[in-house]
Amino acid sequence: MEPDLHELLRSLRVWDTELPSFDPDAAPDEPLTLFTRWFAEAVAAGQSEPHTMSLATADADGLPDVRTVMLHGADADGWSFASHATSRKGRQLAARPYAALGFYWPVRGRQVRLRGPVTPAPPEESQADLHARSTGALAAALVGHQSHVLPSLEELARASDAAWERAGREPDAPAPTWTLYHLLPDEVEFFQGDARRRHVRLNYRRSETGWAKELLWP
Repeated sequence: MEPDLHELLRSLRVWDTELPSFDPDAAPDEPLTLFTRWFAEAVAAGQSEPHTMSLATADADGLPDVRTVMLHGADADGWSFASHATSRKGRQLAARPYAALGFYWPVRGRQVRLRGPVTPAPPEESQADLHARSTGALAAALVGHQSHVLPSLEELARASDAAWERAGREPDAPAPTWTLYHLLPDEVEFFQGDARRRHVRLNYRRSETGWAKELLWP
């Protein structure tokens, strides 16, 4: 018997654990410090894959797209992720270099949302980022053809085996289309869930003089 989707949905509960409090008046003046703190707390709380995030882009016609990617870092240059420039998201970012990111850490009842312009890093920085990662990451990058039509799983297996062999033999092998991207946010929102639905939402907006902070209705 096929499962009933609506019954499954009604059976689920959100935040079945004690949630932390969040005092926005004590928040730092800029968002990166708070993001780093929340990220560390999510890791300490045992959140699975806290470094994964949703990346939303739009194509040349303005049609939206979203997928899950991995955070590669966050600093003064912005929040970083990587992909092939020839992939769907790479092509979309070339056409419309603006995106949004979303983190969700249910173990803490928290979300962080960002949006802003996206800039590709120089090739040498992109390759350095790739080669600082695992052999598997390099092998995946060497396979290439991301988002293009795949004729068969057998062809993927052949290309993957060859890429793994090369990655093990040549750990500095270049993947020319692999690109590190930096999203420099115009806005960063921190969402702290509350069991009584009195969610606390603190939004940072970039201004000419720094960051402005404002509360949002849940």
